[in-house]
Amino acid sequence: MNLKPLDDRIVVRPAEPETQTASGLVIPDTAKEKPQQGEVLAVGPGKRSDSTGELIEVGISVGDTVLYSKYGGTEVSSGGEDLLVLNSRDVLAIVG
Repeated sequence: MNLKPLDDRIVVRPAEPETQTASGLVIPDTAKEKPQQGEVLAVGPGKRSDSTGELIEVGISVGDTVLYSKYGGTEVSSGGEDLLVLNSRDVLAIVG
């Protein structure tokens, strides 16, 4: 991957959307929901404090699975795969 996030941003590979319901019904592409969970591929160094200039690290690590807000982030394509660049404040929880 050739993306290196800046500040408190992270790069996430979104999970694949569900293709079937629990009962086995196939979900058409038009009805699939946008995934809100994914694997962290890269993490920026953190953000500088406005008052002291001290670096505040991001509490997320590469390899974590995170839950993020539905419409947060920017979709990008890198190396043939669709990725999402999020601010750390768009991450709601670490799964696991």
